[in-house]
Amino acid sequence: MKSAAEYLKGHVFEARRPRRELQPVVAHADAVQAIEHALADAEKYRYLLMRALRHTEDAQPTAAPVRLADIRPAFPTTETPVLPMYPALAA
Repeated sequence: MKSAAEYLKGHVFEARRPRRELQPVVAHADAVQAIEHALADAEKYRYLLMRALRHTEDAQPTAAPVRLADIRPAFPTTETPVLPMYPALAA
């Protein structure tokens, strides 16, 4: 996967603003072209990632728990002791 600088590598030139040092500059058309290439690459990577995820899901199906009790409850049960967060304040 390319970095952002690699899309603009050949299109950057340096220009001097009045009374300042050289600064990198990119033409508008070159910037638009670099963005289009980056979006095309992102679409390709997205397609490849989704395809890999689909193949992974097909290869290893996940099994659901057999009983509802196997799932951890969202709220503590009466058997679970509740401990104070700040014991010094609870006393």
